[in-house]
Amino acid sequence: MAKIQFSRGVDEEVVPDVRLTRGRSGETGTATFVFENPKILDQASTDDITGMYLIDEEGEIITREVKAKFVNGRPEALEAVYLMKSPEEWDRFLRFMQRYGDENGLGLSKNE
Repeated sequence: MAKIQFSRGVDEEVVPDVRLTRGRSGETGTATFVFENPKILDQASTDDITGMYLIDEEGEIITREVKAKFVNGRPEALEAVYLMKSPEEWDRFLRFMQRYGDENGLGLSKNE
């Protein structure tokens, strides 16, 4: 089962909008996740957010690049960025996203 967590052991129920970009060489890339009103923000403290953990049967992909977006002083969204620095990291990420997408009804659309 593919899942996303911001605090270990707490699965995020909100399905994110995910944008991918790939470097010109095809060897690097960036995945930007935007979670609108994620469950983790319902907690009394956001101190529990320690990163974004992408977990599946192959293991775990971790990024610490997680930022909150605030509207009128209240957190409304989380944005997480995962940088892929090799073809192996890119391939591993795509395998995770295929599993996560299949389980959560996400599809791929290319922006030409």
